[in-house]
Amino acid sequence: MKTANYLNIIADQLHPYMAFVFPTGNGIFQQNNAPCHKARIVLEWFLEHTDEFYLMYWPHNSPDLNPMEHIWDVMELQLRAQTPPCPNISTLCDNCLHIWYNLSPVMYQKLVAFMPRRVASVLKSKGGASRY
Repeated sequence: MKTANYLNIIADQLHPYMAFVFPTGNGIFQQNNAPCHKARIVLEWFLEHTDEFYLMYWPHNSPDLNPMEHIWDVMELQLRAQTPPCPNISTLCDNCLHIWYNLSPVMYQKLVAFMPRRVASVLKSKGGASRY
C-alpha cells in the first residue's frame, strides 16, 4: 500500500472511528512495521493526534501471533482452488464473502485454544523464531 493511501485511510476512517468508540481519548491503535506504517508523514500524523488515542509501539522482528493471519491463509487457499479464477473484482468480493461466511466455527475454536501454546512458545524463544 502506498503511504498516501494509508494516510488517507487513517485520517478518513480510523480517526472518526476512534473518536466514536473512545470519546475520552483512551483508545489504543496497533499497527505493524509495514513500510507505509513507518513512513515519516504517517508517524507525524499520529504524533499530532496523541491526545485522541495512543499508537502502540510495535517492536522490530516481532512474531505475528494474530490468528487472523491464519484465517487469511485459509481464505486464500480456498480462493486459489476455485476454477476458473475470479474474472473480476465483483466476483472476487462475492467469493471472499461466501468463504468468510462459511468458515467453520471449529477453526475459530482451535485458533483460540492454541493461543496459550503459541504465546508460551514465543516467550520461551524470547521473541525469536518459534514454530508459530
